[in-house]
Amino acid sequence: MMERGFFYFFGTIALLAAVSVVVQRKVIYSAISLIVCLCSLSGIYLLLHAQFIAAVQVIVYAGAIMVLFLFVIMLLDPFSASILADKKKYLRYLAVFLGLVVMILLYPLLTSYNLAGAPRMPSVSEGDLGSTYRIGLMLFNEYLLPFEVTSILILVAIMGAVVLAKKNT
Repeated sequence: MMERGFFYFFGTIALLAAVSVVVQRKVIYSAISLIVCLCSLSGIYLLLHAQFIAAVQVIVYAGAIMVLFLFVIMLLDPFSASILADKKKYLRYLAVFLGLVVMILLYPLLTSYNLAGAPRMPSVSEGDLGSTYRIGLMLFNEYLLPFEVTSILILVAIMGAVVLAKKNT
């Protein structure tokens, strides 16, 4: 009975914070509402006995990713005039060209990756199913390519934020 009450409590907070993310007029308040939403989701994960996921939710999403969001918000300076109004037209063509170059360079890598020949994890007991050891083995053995692609995607997003925020010199 107590778990159900906590579930409704955390669910209500998550729902209200998510609505607040959408309806806020100021970007900073919206980001703070997102932090509250992510922390309440961590509480729901704790109720589901997923302590590792709850800790990752707070450390990675509510911590690191939100710091990145706030950094980008401050870098873009949404309080000034429109930042996209004076951007050069050729940057659009340059972005398309660089995207094609990256796809051409990544094509041999993606076609040579053999999913059937990927190394298998050593057997782990049923009680060890959600341990950090098993998660680490899966992340760096079976899911290494998606992990690396995600890191490249984050790097490209950071570079894009810097390009957008660069003032005309």
